[in-house]
Amino acid sequence: MTYALWIVQGLLAALFLFAGGTKLILPLDVLMSMGSPNQIALPGWFVRFIGVVEVLGALGLILPGLLRIRPGLTPLAAAGLVIIMIGATVITLAADGVALALIPLVVGLLSAFVAYGRWWLVRRP
Repeated sequence: MTYALWIVQGLLAALFLFAGGTKLILPLDVLMSMGSPNQIALPGWFVRFIGVVEVLGALGLILPGLLRIRPGLTPLAAAGLVIIMIGATVITLAADGVALALIPLVVGLLSAFVAYGRWWLVRRP
């Protein structure tokens, strides 16, 4: 179980570092033009905020376990990313339909798997 959690954590961290870093580095007009034609317009500050949260969540998935400092923070980071993915699923569902909404839904479910798995491993005697 530990190996599966580390693999999923590494993949999720890479995904969220890329997604959050993109939201932080690219200009807002470029970010707004990257979406589908039916994209819901979000305020620029909110997009930057989501980018910061995704980068911090990615670091929270990896660093506590890697450095063995406060490993109880990993399930909290994963739970925060679940909340972000719930919002992403809803927005994608409203803008692009069910087919594309499955992507953030699956990422959210993987984040929930990490949150529950790490919480269970930290709490067990």
